[in-house]
Amino acid sequence: MGTISLKNVRKAFGDVVIIPGANLDIGSGEFVVFVGPSGCGKSTLLRLIAGLEDLTSGQVFIDGKDMTNAAPSERGLSMVFQSYALYPHMSVRNNIAFGLKMAGAPKAEIDAKVAKAAQSLNLTDYLDRKPRQLSGGQRQRVAIGRAIVRQPKAFLFDEPLSNLDAALRVNMRLEIMQLHQQLGATMIYVTHDQVEAMTMADRIVVLNRGNIEQVGSPLELYNKPDSLFVAGFIGSPKMNFITGDEAGKYKAATIGIRPEHIALSPKQGTWAGKIELAEHLGADTFLHVDGGKLGRLTVRAAGEYPDGPGSAVWMTPDTSRIHRFGADGKAIR
Repeated sequence: MGTISLKNVRKAFGDVVIIPGANLDIGSGEFVVFVGPSGCGKSTLLRLIAGLEDLTSGQVFIDGKDMTNAAPSERGLSMVFQSYALYPHMSVRNNIAFGLKMAGAPKAEIDAKVAKAAQSLNLTDYLDRKPRQLSGGQRQRVAIGRAIVRQPKAFLFDEPLSNLDAALRVNMRLEIMQLHQQLGATMIYVTHDQVEAMTMADRIVVLNRGNIEQVGSPLELYNKPDSLFVAGFIGSPKMNFITGDEAGKYKAATIGIRPEHIALSPKQGTWAGKIELAEHLGADTFLHVDGGKLGRLTVRAAGEYPDGPGSAVWMTPDTSRIHRFGADGKAIR
């Protein structure tokens, strides 16, 4: 199965409250991503699920059973950390098999499970190598293989790609997504990278100072953020926010518009501005525009935009894509 439910989960260290009270239900086979800035409590919440931290109060249910006070080894979960945590003196084969050997599994079962995991992770040709002979991405795959062979109720990933370079991160992201499709297993994945969250998740859990701000599919959070925090965190480049008289026209304290929802013209439009910087990425150009009283705005133009810094530009927002927020930072529907 692999269902996980959190009921009023709270974590505090003395007077410092890390998780004020989290409620969350994760379905069997879901890929759920915890995302938020550093210090928001996402890794702590994962460790509470794993049993690596004790709850101050609340309950954790796994497959409908209260596992709040169960030891990590009794919860049927496998965790993959940011550091690979491999044994340097052991071969890839023995690193993957280690947990099964400690559990006293028969050799034939161990060999079969290791071979199957290695095949799914493209590690078959590396089983007799030591970790030092592998790339960072291959080492992380070994760590994932060690988790797979235990056939857990759910996989818990704690920022597993943070130590990899940009190209490897993309490749490993795809591999983990394919692995989820193959196994159909429940996965909880922690990251501070909202691009990872948007591309990988069935549902995203956005955390802010230990509070769950919003839970939903990537497109739900992108199209209908419940708060300024979620609107500013989800999407790259981030949403533009405008206050003052312009927001007042929409009966809001703040309005938000994404860079891709603003049309550009050198001659006419709704808002006048001056280009300060231009980021040329080939397929897109991101213009950073001084909008006067509106502040600095980021606008996405398809392909190569012909004008550069110092040029006047007119911006016209798609009014159907404007988000309105009240003085409390909550969305106005």
